[in-house]
Amino acid sequence: MNINNTHIYSLVGRRGGRSVHRGGHPDAGAWFRLLDRDRRLLALLSEHKAFTTDQIASMEFASVRRAQDRLRKLREMGMLFAFRESLYGGGTTQTRHALGYSGARLIAAQSAQTPPAPAKYALGLERLACSPMLDHRLGVNGFFAALAAHRNPTRLGPATPDPVQGLTQWWSERQCAKVFWTDASGDGDLHPDGYGCFEHDGRTVRFFLEYDTGTESLKTVVSKLADYEGFPTDKFGILLFSVHSARRETGLRTALNRAFGSYAPGVMIATTSRDLAHPDGPAGPVWALWTGERGDALAQRVRLADLPERGPRIAHHTSAEQLPYNEAAFDRDDPQIQNLLYPNQTRPTTRYPAWHDTAEDSVLLEWDTPA
Repeated sequence: MNINNTHIYSLVGRRGGRSVHRGGHPDAGAWFRLLDRDRRLLALLSEHKAFTTDQIASMEFASVRRAQDRLRKLREMGMLFAFRESLYGGGTTQTRHALGYSGARLIAAQSAQTPPAPAKYALGLERLACSPMLDHRLGVNGFFAALAAHRNPTRLGPATPDPVQGLTQWWSERQCAKVFWTDASGDGDLHPDGYGCFEHDGRTVRFFLEYDTGTESLKTVVSKLADYEGFPTDKFGILLFSVHSARRETGLRTALNRAFGSYAPGVMIATTSRDLAHPDGPAGPVWALWTGERGDALAQRVRLADLPERGPRIAHHTSAEQLPYNEAAFDRDDPQIQNLLYPNQTRPTTRYPAWHDTAEDSVLLEWDTPA
């Protein structure tokens, strides 16, 4: 592992050009030196943990070069932590970026939370860089970043209509587990790799994402449907399987057919293969519905926005506490959402059960462990 940025947290004061809390003399100047896109990036990293340079550039910049220049400045400010992995035979991976310690302090301050301890946060960043699940996390984030790229402010132009379109909700696995439970006790969290909402031309498609890298058997992948069957999935979205190759997609559809036959599992399912290169990425016509009647036969490929609409319609909203790309996010305490989550059941007596974060943990990284 090649760690090319040691600015996990700064030990120098303002004379060194960095703004840190030291000796009871805080300096909030760094927050006001950030651009709006910098703040959006810090918020995204706080929630989704790591992005590559290309992913960040696709969401916020006109070119990779401009992204590299700005990311370098953010690293110098201690806002970001960057690292690369050495490759067998020479060379390195593309630079990966995580939230630096100074960035974590600002996110904590913005949320009126206690900042993480420097040593604990530094250890967490090292664990992230060495995590065996990092490639999977980056793959999931790359999927959503490709959808977010359709809202890149540098590419929209002044003639873009006001209504927000494109990716209007993006929840991480952790956030999904906080909201989606399979029973009213709060146990049995649902763990998709992500949850999103994509809007285009008046259509609103909500979806759960299962991002498959081929490391699990198809039997294990298909077994995940049991969780979705135990949850009112159809009331919140459709289930998307993104797999790494056309051969894997064919195998998955065959496995689904063997597991369910002509019996529909009660969950709307669509599949795609990531080797179906398309300029619009996962928003393009790369999705094929699976139904028990069709078996493993591929249906006509359609755009993401043309998949069946499922889930609640939420009026767009923005607030200072709202994460980027979450204008269509719903409130888990909304009575209408509660009725969808727990039809004909007694709701939890505890508002937020065991998954409730402490102030410090909410700004720390949570660590992936192999399944």
